[in-house]
Amino acid sequence: MSVPERAQAQAEIDRLRAAIRHHDHCYYVLDAPEISDAEYDILMRELQALEANWPDLITPDSPTQRVGGAPSPAFGSVTHPEPMLSLDNAFSAAEVEAFDRRVRERLGVDGPVTYCAEPKLDGLAVSLLYENGRLVRGATRGDGVSGEDVTANLRTLPSLPLRLAGGDWPAFLEVRGEVYMPRAGFLAMNQRLQEAGERVFANPRNAAAGSLRQLDARVTARRPLRWFAYGLGAGSNDPALPDTHFKRLGRLRGWGLPVCPLNRRVSGVAGLLAYHGEMQARRAELPFEIDGVVYKVDAVASQQHLGFVSRAPRWALAHKYAAEEAVTRVLAVAFQVGRTGAVTPVARLAPVAVGGVIVSNVSLHNFDEMRRKDVRIGDTVIVRRAGDVIPEVVRVVIEERPDDAAEVALPTQCPECGAAVVRPEGEAIARCSGQLACPAQRKEALRHFASRRAMDIDGLGDKLIEALVDSGRVHDPADLYGLGAPELAALPRMAEKSAANIVAAIARSRATTLPRFLYALGIREVGEATARTLAAHFGDLPPLMAADAEALQAVSDVGPVVSAHIAAFFREPHNREVIARLLAAGVHWPATSVPAPAKASPLQGKRVVLTGTLAGLTREQAKAEILARGGAVSESVSARTDYVVAGEAAGSKLDKARALGVTVLDEAAFLALLQPD
Repeated sequence: MSVPERAQAQAEIDRLRAAIRHHDHCYYVLDAPEISDAEYDILMRELQALEANWPDLITPDSPTQRVGGAPSPAFGSVTHPEPMLSLDNAFSAAEVEAFDRRVRERLGVDGPVTYCAEPKLDGLAVSLLYENGRLVRGATRGDGVSGEDVTANLRTLPSLPLRLAGGDWPAFLEVRGEVYMPRAGFLAMNQRLQEAGERVFANPRNAAAGSLRQLDARVTARRPLRWFAYGLGAGSNDPALPDTHFKRLGRLRGWGLPVCPLNRRVSGVAGLLAYHGEMQARRAELPFEIDGVVYKVDAVASQQHLGFVSRAPRWALAHKYAAEEAVTRVLAVAFQVGRTGAVTPVARLAPVAVGGVIVSNVSLHNFDEMRRKDVRIGDTVIVRRAGDVIPEVVRVVIEERPDDAAEVALPTQCPECGAAVVRPEGEAIARCSGQLACPAQRKEALRHFASRRAMDIDGLGDKLIEALVDSGRVHDPADLYGLGAPELAALPRMAEKSAANIVAAIARSRATTLPRFLYALGIREVGEATARTLAAHFGDLPPLMAADAEALQAVSDVGPVVSAHIAAFFREPHNREVIARLLAAGVHWPATSVPAPAKASPLQGKRVVLTGTLAGLTREQAKAEILARGGAVSESVSARTDYVVAGEAAGSKLDKARALGVTVLDEAAFLALLQPD
């Protein structure tokens, strides 16, 4: 390669990059494209071809580098050069008037103050660091002090310059702004996702946040994200910068950074409220979502004089729009079952427009919440989009309740599978107990069953599980053991060799251990450690399945809540039927021996309850000593209790033992029972 050829290539690359940056600025910042999309594509292809021939001339700020690299394993944490503070909120004209009064009093101004008023975009706040005009880092707001490093993803945004235009920028500059998704882009993207059978986003804000935080920057690059700069962070004290916020936004625009064209200087509280009203009137027709407007004292010197409180600047205020509400009627209340078995009441409403969205279904969250709001079928209710996002029932219009309004009862059986619905004492959420056979929980149960620490079925990943369930081939874990290689090979994107490997992995999983099998069943609150403890205590599956809640509480680390979950799981006929089919399919494990006491002990076979504090042993040590001698430890006193060991400050369990005539042992008597004969 000759030096003249390299120099010529560099000159042409520089020319193409400058042209593409210019047209990006015209399109994304000025909204005034000078060339067609086809002409723009020709410039980009020419640059890509040159960079392919001269890869050592590629720079991080080249327009070709926006496509994103390989997936990142995780986002690193970065500390902002200056904290990204939140803003105080106002919801009424009186609060805005009070803000303006405080500003004037602190500045000692009698006349109206000049403000910069801006739409409050409903997106994701980010911080960009430019060093010598080049983007070096981008981060989310996070907690205001530190955020996530999303530089690779931000580089994919076409409206965000990788290199600032001009040359009068500070050497170190932090620009702050909002990443958002335009309404049109959001609707088009959701339509594509729906056609592809993928999950759609609830609203543009969620879509923007989810798109920016993709671990694979190539996914972000395909999402219609945009960005507006709204201010400066570190570097804002540079004396060369303009002396007002509005002029600084103009300077940012000159450096190639997009700035919202609706920003405006206004005078006094009258100007603030007029701007708020204008934006509210135009809100539905704007190309992006807003949830209010932001007021900032325009003069930078005045901002510095006003300063900050602990969490917010005194010179800025967010004037939020009230959540939009509508009145409608409850037609019915259905119960939906989530992937973890949670049974959730959902109000079916007469369709009503709320905040530009037609709402016909609203979650009532849980049975207690439904009771608290006293929602009944036939009621007239006020519906609000909370934060302009999630629809919710605010309250029932009691005065319009019809005489035949029907109360809603918690179902006793799962609407999906017919299994019993259980609601543990003290919990707000009711759940379906048919975990292994419930269609709503099917995919989640299979994922857990096949996971590495459970049955360890290599190759049985999420996509294959979804295909097996969606095609009707698998309904519960026992169905896995009837799959054949030809059946798997018939699925999309499944080769014969891969199918054979998975069938072999399923066959290998038949030989397991009792703790792994118990963990694979997915019983609530039964993790790996509890599964090992249960296996060691009962030795095999039949005695465990036959144990009641009280017998289960005799197991170390199993209290009333966990024992209730275990007992409910094994009571459910659907679960027992699946377990029987698993065993019939050849799932097996080595026998587990239950440790026997070294020699006969007075505690052998006895049920013991511990209460109060022992001087010589901790509660766990005493429990271990009882278990080692063949006894069982229970958390509650009943007529079946043999001994209650009462230490210092024994409570109600001691009283109950005396009332039932149960033998009470003090610490000395208990220690005597522990001694060998």
